[in-house]
Amino acid sequence: MSSEPAYQALFLGAGPQMQCGVGQFTRLLCETIEKLDPGSCTTLTLTRSQGTVAEIWRAVGSARNVICNFPIVAWKRVIFRPLLALAIARLRGRRVILIQHEWAGLHWLRRITYIPALLLADVIVMFSPLVRSELADDPVVGWTAKKCALAPLPPNIEAPAGIADTKLRQRLAAAREQGRLVIGHFGSIYPAKQPNALLNICAILKARGEKPLIVYVGSFIRGVDEVEKEFYARAAELGVIDDVVVSGYVASDHEVFGLFSEINAFCYPLEEGLTARRASIVTCVQSTRPVIVTGPARSDEFDHHPRFKQLIERGAVVLVARGSDDDAYADRIVSALKWPSVQTPFDFDGWWQDAAQAIRAQLITPGRESEPGNAGRTPPAET
Repeated sequence: MSSEPAYQALFLGAGPQMQCGVGQFTRLLCETIEKLDPGSCTTLTLTRSQGTVAEIWRAVGSARNVICNFPIVAWKRVIFRPLLALAIARLRGRRVILIQHEWAGLHWLRRITYIPALLLADVIVMFSPLVRSELADDPVVGWTAKKCALAPLPPNIEAPAGIADTKLRQRLAAAREQGRLVIGHFGSIYPAKQPNALLNICAILKARGEKPLIVYVGSFIRGVDEVEKEFYARAAELGVIDDVVVSGYVASDHEVFGLFSEINAFCYPLEEGLTARRASIVTCVQSTRPVIVTGPARSDEFDHHPRFKQLIERGAVVLVARGSDDDAYADRIVSALKWPSVQTPFDFDGWWQDAAQAIRAQLITPGRESEPGNAGRTPPAET
């Protein structure tokens, strides 16, 4: 007779390589579920050299559910082993929970690598109704949207008690002393975030005499797109090449929030509009600086995420109507700086508990061997 699985959930991870946003999310989710249910979780490390078939087989057999935030390392060459683990999980009758953050915003070559994971998943956890509808509209795998369940997305980074000083922070402080308007953009730089749109806003503010300095706290993603080359070409074309700073990789949360302390406002002109999956927006909110962002495309975008909705209602996130021109963003940045800052305490642990509880509801647990939670019954997105 086979023994009962020792764990409720097996998380697929990549060990020390999990310093990217994908890996950080997986680690925090596992830790939060473990706090809610001690002894319920374990992790399987999969890298280009770790994770033999035998190791995967044993690890999958030790848990009732396998949770995969695919790809387990952002755009690294660790794709085959996680897919093998999901296939073995299905073969052994384990429940597969796939966490899917994006769809239409991904390059088509990357979407192809996700297809096997979508097919193997019993439940696809998403964080945005808009992204769910993008999946439903896909001509090849749109039917998998019927397996989707929504969860509220928390931020990966918590504002630390103190901050760290850096040369870049000192540079930003000096710029502010000189009367410059420091505008921030946090997170990885890639096409879906429309990084070049902020350059247009910078040019408008400069023409108005506002002396802007745009600071991208993050780095360009490595991929098949020529994002970085096109970014700097556009900055040169607009005449703002000397008014733009890209930090590159920032080593610690203390350094991140040290830079945030010298930023006047954040701005995200997003073609798709604000969605509930934008954790970078929530990270910026913790700085108490205004965050100006394009309004959501869907009226129900935050119905599953009351904490995010409250940020908008309190004015911590300032919306610009979809379809507005760049002048409207420039106007909103200047006007938002005249408003009192929002100093409401941020319940980081509460955000994560909300996410963990939503995902726990999708797990098979002892005494509940049928479909748990709302998996398979979440209304599919509009097609």
